[in-house]
Amino acid sequence: MSQLNSHFDLHRILIKNVTEVTMFILMGFTDDSEVQVFLFLLFLAIYVFTLIGNLGMVLLVAKDSRLHNPMYYFLSVLSSLDACCSSAVTPKMLVNFLNETKAISYTGCVAQMFLIVTFGTTECFLLAAMAYDRYVAIYNPLLYSVSMSPQIYVSLIIASYVGGILHAYIHTVATFSLSFCASNAIRHIFCDIPPLLAISCSDTHTNQLLLFYFVGSIEIVTTLIVLVSYGFILLAILRMRSAEGRRKVFSTCGSHLTGVSVYHGTILFMYMRPSSSYALDHDMIVSTFYAIVIPMLNPIIYSLRNKDVKDAMKRVFWKNGCINKVRLHTND
Repeated sequence: MSQLNSHFDLHRILIKNVTEVTMFILMGFTDDSEVQVFLFLLFLAIYVFTLIGNLGMVLLVAKDSRLHNPMYYFLSVLSSLDACCSSAVTPKMLVNFLNETKAISYTGCVAQMFLIVTFGTTECFLLAAMAYDRYVAIYNPLLYSVSMSPQIYVSLIIASYVGGILHAYIHTVATFSLSFCASNAIRHIFCDIPPLLAISCSDTHTNQLLLFYFVGSIEIVTTLIVLVSYGFILLAILRMRSAEGRRKVFSTCGSHLTGVSVYHGTILFMYMRPSSSYALDHDMIVSTFYAIVIPMLNPIIYSLRNKDVKDAMKRVFWKNGCINKVRLHTND
């Protein structure tokens, strides 16, 4: 009997040693060194542009008093989320392009997945809050200052973050409770849920259900808020007699709708599919789009079609230009 117990103890130790993964390998796009150098330069340029665009938007809103209203506070929070989401993925990816091992520690993988899910989910809630803000501003402008007071829009921002953190916590705990014994090589550029489930040797049925129901519920709720808000906005536009008023509403709301459509489209493609239809190479490209490319595009989407933002940029550049001229003149 003691020999049998010893056998079982040894078996448990062996299983523990097999399943105890200390690091993962992020295989990325390719092993070709020349292609990796090209990708390094490409994504470095995208990352620099992303940081400049998004942090520039945050500074612009903070600096220009004419942008001190809920709409642009939401936009500055969105920009900070995009900068953070890109920073959670891109630096490690850039290092891996120049590194042969392409390893990420177990703790690093946990942290990366938690951050990406947090920022991604928070952005979903924030986009819905931005749609509600536009509905209040356009459908009932006389009550806008009351309906979107600092207490309300700050609460919406905090609630978006809390929802994102809770959602990330659930999936992070559920994913890293699994065993990884067959392989630690992830066919991806970062630690995302589907590729991690693909290499687990545990039963991932519960995880798939959690992914489907939680992501599905968040997508349904936030998309409905956007659609209902813009339904009322459309009614308000149809009642407008001023062509200038309609143009301004279309320019403001059109940029938000573009951002919402692009972002939710990629999220739905990534997570709202049966596990049998996952193609990790295709998912890697889509993940790259929503985690790296969209954060770069958002400042363009929200600034090029927004007259207030363009005017604020002109004022800031003109003011800085005048200050520099005065300093040069003083030094002379």
